Parts: sequence; C-alpha cells; structure tokens
Amino acid sequence: MGVGPIQLLTTRGRRSGEPRTVPVVPVDHDGARWLVAPYGPVDWVHNVRADPHVTLLYGRSRVEYLAHEVEPTDVGPVLKKYVTVASKARSQFRTSPDAPAAAFAAEAGDHPVFALEPVAAGD
Repeated sequence: MGVGPIQLLTTRGRRSGEPRTVPVVPVDHDGARWLVAPYGPVDWVHNVRADPHVTLLYGRSRVEYLAHEVEPTDVGPVLKKYVTVASKARSQFRTSPDAPAAAFAAEAGDHPVFALEPVAAGD
C-alpha cells in the first residue's frame, strides 16, 4: 500500500488491457512529480508509453496522472534527486549521488523518466 518512498503504480497492460501494478519510487523535484525507471525500459515503461494514464497509490491515497516521457537531455536533475531518494536503486547508476546533474544526464538514456500531470476529477 506504500511504505517509505515506495508507492504502487498501476498501468494498463499494453497487450492485455488489464491493470498491472508494480512498486515504484516517485520523485518530487522542482514543483513536479516524476517517475524514473532505474532498470531501463521494463514492462511498466512500455505500458505507460502505450497508455499514459496511470494511478499512484500510497496508503489510502490514490491519485491519477497523465505521464509524459521526458527527453534524456532534460532529466539530469531528476535522476540526481532520484538516487538520493531511492537508495536501493543506486547500484543501477554509474554516477555517484554527489556528482553534478550533468553527469546524470550522460546516462539518462538508460533510465526513462516521465513527468506526471495530475488528472482533475471528472477528466
């Protein structure tokens, strides 16, 4: 249901159309919420690319979003923040957490990043 920084991401399966739920660590940075795929383009990434409507669940709080994939050249600061929040995933990054954001941008192509836009009720 959500422990620490972990939340549950629900996507729609790109082939089955069925709901798929996985644990993720969203990052709040620069006034926005982000999803990072530390393990590369895994199934949930492909599902979000096929249907950007996602839900994050934390405890009893459920929020719907539209996810927009961000170009690798623009995500260095988000990845830097991510490795400070998601300590278990640090080993997936070649860059040290104390490196500048530009260093993270160099490996951004290996870690898809999505900006999350909240969906207003009734949309």
